[in-house]
Amino acid sequence: MTKPNLYQVALTMINGIGNITGRQLLESLGSAEAVFATKRQDLEQIPGIGQLLAKEIKQPGVLKKAEEELVFIEKNKIKCFFFTDNDYPKRLQQCPDAPLLLYCKGNIHLQAKHVINIVGTRKASAYGKEQTEKLITHLANALPDILIVSGLAYGIDIIAHRSALKNQLSTVAVLAHGLDRIYPQAHRQTAIEMLENGGLLTDFPSNTNPDKPNFVKRNRIIAGLADATLVVESANKGGSLITADIAFSYDRDVFAFPGRATDSLSEGCNRIIRQNKAGLITCANDLIEAMSWDLPGKKALPPVQTELFTHENENDDVNRICAILKEKGQLHINELTRELDMPVFKLSSLLVVMEMDGIIKAIPGSRYAFA
Repeated sequence: MTKPNLYQVALTMINGIGNITGRQLLESLGSAEAVFATKRQDLEQIPGIGQLLAKEIKQPGVLKKAEEELVFIEKNKIKCFFFTDNDYPKRLQQCPDAPLLLYCKGNIHLQAKHVINIVGTRKASAYGKEQTEKLITHLANALPDILIVSGLAYGIDIIAHRSALKNQLSTVAVLAHGLDRIYPQAHRQTAIEMLENGGLLTDFPSNTNPDKPNFVKRNRIIAGLADATLVVESANKGGSLITADIAFSYDRDVFAFPGRATDSLSEGCNRIIRQNKAGLITCANDLIEAMSWDLPGKKALPPVQTELFTHENENDDVNRICAILKEKGQLHINELTRELDMPVFKLSSLLVVMEMDGIIKAIPGSRYAFA
């Protein structure tokens, strides 16, 4: 994590050049500096660039804006991660639309062994607040190195950040604007407290307002930084469901707390559980087991003799699952349902029991393998 050079910042400020095209330029030319040193006619020959984008790259105002941003970075002791840096967060680097440059402030360790994001409605109920606080308290006891990521918004986000701080956990807020401001202003004090153990992160340069489209863009970073996305409460539509959908598209684990069928703030959670986009959890232990995380000092379970499962009905189903996983290796739960011709609700309960008995193991991405 070092101060970026002028050309790395400038690459992110070219009109029409997003993260994907920017990465293509880096792959074609080798460095950000080479992008600006290459002649216009040669830029035009690069697939996906053409005359218009080549013209934008050569605009003198791009480098001037980058110079101004470098002054801001140095003055405010901003730390940066460029996509090609060794310490760029590895989980995010795997995402196809990962930002080229991240700006951060605080004491941030994005390579933590366990990283989750916690998102939800901005109008959290007493139930949502209680579930968030209990979850984080229990996670702190079981996994004191876990990093909690969220978006500093009203509701579940700020509850998650404050609960993490209360339990001495590292917590990072991903912002939808530059680091020259805090939005919402009401959460400024919490943001300051987070700088000691965690911090603030964004891919937006200074002087960027918290406009509505920016919140959708920042959700991909929240999803990409974490091993798993947890939705605590959500109506049928909302930013937290967008984050969950993005995480699902990245093949990351998604979990949700269920709610009553009549509760409007649980409609979104219930729906993504029903659609098999999210696993159902009710506590920290559910999450830890689903992610197959080893607890400090936890003893390994003794091997289970799967040959003992020789009875009909349920035990027969267990044997069938074992046989398929032995033959095919890792399989997604949806692939298992097709192979077995078995309803998801029935298969899910069997998988939970088999995992607890040490017969199979859960793998991030809702996949299972023979233990």
